Amino acid sequence: MKIRLNDDKEIVTMIQEGLKAKEGYCPCRVGKRPEYKCMCEEFRKQIADPDFEGFCHCRLYYKEK
Repeated sequence: MKIRLNDDKEIVTMIQEGLKAKEGYCPCRVGKRPEYKCMCEEFRKQIADPDFEGFCHCRLYYKEK
């Protein structure tokens, strides 16, 4: 298993700027809830699933099997 950034540098830059503006909370979600703090709870659960391969909600991170 490997977690990496999206290969699309433009998306990475945009999401990182959004994270800074929202104090580390996912810029793709409304509000600042603990489960939205990057790496969000949803993606941490996906990481724990050995069968999951794909992007996090905002497409910043990618989990490879």
